[in-house]
Amino acid sequence: MKTAQLAVFDLDGTLTWHDTLLPFLAGFWWRHPLRWIHGWRLAPALFAFLFTRDRGMLKSRAIRSVMGGADRASIEAWSQHFVDTVVLRRGLRPQAMAAVEAHRAAGDRLVLLSASPDLYVPRIGRQLGFEMTLCTEVAWQAGRLDGGLLTPNRRGAEKCRCLEALRRQFPGVTIVAYGNSGSDLAHLGDADRALLVNADAAARRAADRAGIPVADWR
Repeated sequence: MKTAQLAVFDLDGTLTWHDTLLPFLAGFWWRHPLRWIHGWRLAPALFAFLFTRDRGMLKSRAIRSVMGGADRASIEAWSQHFVDTVVLRRGLRPQAMAAVEAHRAAGDRLVLLSASPDLYVPRIGRQLGFEMTLCTEVAWQAGRLDGGLLTPNRRGAEKCRCLEALRRQFPGVTIVAYGNSGSDLAHLGDADRALLVNADAAARRAADRAGIPVADWR
């Protein structure tokens, strides 16, 4: 009998056609025009990023600027609408979903590993039947969104740490990982088997040097 594997999928650009955080924030902002007055906060956040290159800080500031102080009910309602209509209806790559289903049919355990926030990523994981979701977690205060990060931004080296935690949780299990960007190459290299998909030319060259196969999913 074939031993079950752990299949670890990135979200943005791997399972989906595009990034998910920007349309998630933009959609909420569009539906709450009174919040447009806070849009000025994005400019200093972007300016600071030019110097710090801290994507976690930029992510937190963007979430706070657009959604900070919103109650849980309104964010949950938008999250459900966003996942159902934007992501699941037209945002997923068919070949990516075929890979997910092949692992499911083989009895493998499915893990969604994303730098995007837990405002909507766990909902995507549940809807797609993933056993576990690991993503960037954000803070709440008294039922309202604070937007600070409770975990490190789960990108690059942080994904390596997540993979290490999975190895401790599932000792001896083969890990197969999928990602789409240069920042994913570190944890793809730590997996037992890996595939870089839909990547740009620089990431493809780096993957070739690391011996990681590449593919295009449509």
